[in-house]
Amino acid sequence: MNGPRARETVQKLWNASKSLQGGGVSYYEYVTELTYLLLLKMLSEVKRDGKLLEERIPPDYRWSALKKKEGEPRLIYYRQLLVSLGDRSKVKFELVNQVFTDAKTSLTKATALTSLITAIDAVNWYEAEEDGLGDLYEGLLERTTSERKSKAGQYFTPRPLIETIIKLVKPEPGETVQDPAAGTGGFLIAAHREICRQTDDLMELSSSAAFFQRNNAYKGAELIIGTHRLNTMNLLLHGIEQPIELADALTNEGEDLGKANLILTNPPFNKFPERVARGDFSVTAGAAKGPLPFMEHIVRALEDGGRAAVVVPDNVLFEDNMGRELRTWLMNQCKLHTILRLPTGIFYAQGVKTNVMFFTKISETAENATTEVWFYDMRAQMPSFGKTRTLTADDFADFIEAFGDDPLGGAERKDRGETERFRKFTREDIARRNDNLDISWLRDNEEEVEEGLTEPEDIAAAILGHLRAALQEIEAVEEELATIDEVEA
Repeated sequence: MNGPRARETVQKLWNASKSLQGGGVSYYEYVTELTYLLLLKMLSEVKRDGKLLEERIPPDYRWSALKKKEGEPRLIYYRQLLVSLGDRSKVKFELVNQVFTDAKTSLTKATALTSLITAIDAVNWYEAEEDGLGDLYEGLLERTTSERKSKAGQYFTPRPLIETIIKLVKPEPGETVQDPAAGTGGFLIAAHREICRQTDDLMELSSSAAFFQRNNAYKGAELIIGTHRLNTMNLLLHGIEQPIELADALTNEGEDLGKANLILTNPPFNKFPERVARGDFSVTAGAAKGPLPFMEHIVRALEDGGRAAVVVPDNVLFEDNMGRELRTWLMNQCKLHTILRLPTGIFYAQGVKTNVMFFTKISETAENATTEVWFYDMRAQMPSFGKTRTLTADDFADFIEAFGDDPLGGAERKDRGETERFRKFTREDIARRNDNLDISWLRDNEEEVEEGLTEPEDIAAAILGHLRAALQEIEAVEEELATIDEVEA
């Protein structure tokens, strides 16, 4: 969130949640409820092409109609309203339909609904629009994630990390940008924001090019209905008018996303019991859904010459068998030029160890496209990040300088040596490691870093991180034994 007024608005809306806690409404349910009501309110406030957006929906389904009701009839009307707004036969506004598809309220008391409507009405929406309605909403999403913590391996990607990646990969007007695990839309929105910055909010583009940016440039998939709903609202508030798909990229629905010039994503870190069902997959065909199959999707979905930046957990860099085969396949088809080892503690879970892989697709028939990989270690000898020490844009300044100005990783670079953070390893070096990319050289005492944690939540997260890492190792051994059994059979 930028600006004190915007932060103050987020705080006011967040404070309204406290009145609902006694009624059993969770933080996540609260922000979902706010999404419904904020969208109705913003449709009545925001203009596009000189007309209020709410003019695209019938009068009976507008904010003013809801406000006219009082007491219990208002709550009853609100329940019916949510269903009607998701009904395409009654409302012909695709983004609104997407937000309200299968919508239902968690509110059971009319007084709770009234308190939310009062809180939203109390906001100065002229100021809020000046500060950026999308940024305001993102602030609420970030607050939700920090309160809810992570489940099922899904993490809110820190905004300073997203902005750093955008600065390095340089999205351009006319490119197709994809996120196959889009979450609440952080990467797609950041790419759109950068293109708007380059083009004076698209004013420097032709009408057809501006239409493409708003309606066709951004593709993606999100599997979870509630998260997809938040994503749709977030895209709308940032000026992207084409919703992403409610889909699973690891089924044949992923093929329907088509090819992309740029892929930016932070796929789920965990493995899931379901198996991959993609007719075009070979390396991870039939594998448990997780980060490895997402990597195969990304490589296949890139246009030749297209580039990607992907947040991955450590096991993608070192896992044997299928993991090794995937890395070899990727380095043959793509120029894997940079790996950023991220600090722990930045995904609201102290023990989660992650990296960003930057690569360019050469072609599906290429061999040995990768000749060298540059590693930047931002993890060793770093402070303990968490609730008390959050990640900032300044933390990435040295990495940005080391990466250089070429989004394809072709800028002149210098190996700083084994006492510094930035080093080069040749393809031959990596082959001698059996294509293991989990490379570190700076000495670090993880125990000392964790001893510096003070918040109980950060300490608990560190313990949970160690347990997850141990579980990943057990799963890897189990899969290896299963592979041996299949071969023997």
